[in-house]
Amino acid sequence: MSVPKSLAIIMDGNGRWAKAQGKPRTYGHKVGAENVEKICRACDDLGIKYLTIYAFSTENWKRPETEVKTLMSLLNTYLNKCIKTCMRDNMRFKIIGDKTGLSKELQNTISRLEDVSGKNTGLTLVIAINYGSRDEMRRAFIKASERILSEGKEIRDITEEDITNALDTEGIPDPDFMIRTSGEERLSNFLMWQLSYSEFYFTDVAWPAFDEEELKKAISVYENRHRRFGGV
Repeated sequence: MSVPKSLAIIMDGNGRWAKAQGKPRTYGHKVGAENVEKICRACDDLGIKYLTIYAFSTENWKRPETEVKTLMSLLNTYLNKCIKTCMRDNMRFKIIGDKTGLSKELQNTISRLEDVSGKNTGLTLVIAINYGSRDEMRRAFIKASERILSEGKEIRDITEEDITNALDTEGIPDPDFMIRTSGEERLSNFLMWQLSYSEFYFTDVAWPAFDEEELKKAISVYENRHRRFGGV
């Protein structure tokens, strides 16, 4: 099987899946969080090196307060669990997004996780928390501008490489393949710079029900696409 080196997933449909089960939305988020570990293991088994998941967007703060609190609690619990298991699974973790907008407790958890897992050589799981692509690019333009000016150059000298190196994903390969679950067919402000040349796959299956077989089905579609990058 020819697998993508770098995969991105928009994990959509937790709330709708829970409603279909006669459960509250928070139940869907809990099951969705548990599914991350299963898909990580499947990606590692398939030989995928990088997995980037959209866990909490900058727009998600507009959701009901109780739901936001549940999501933040689930994220903190999940990341603390990862601190304990990253060595067992040889996984490296990187968190992207505006961390300054998160609680101090969550920021500390993130720092510990990235530090503890930094030298691991297995699957790299990139988790987007308080992330929005437009915000990321805004911050990257500022960072790149400051770097250029400090080198005595002009703003007009900024290159695409300068911007790429100023993004939250610096050092992470752009995704070859992007999967979005639960039927929506849009990027929703996710990795818009990095996904410029990626293949897209949309499925009606909600994230909590997206299992290893569904992942393999998506990868088989990727295998049969011809990536020409502007060629003929």
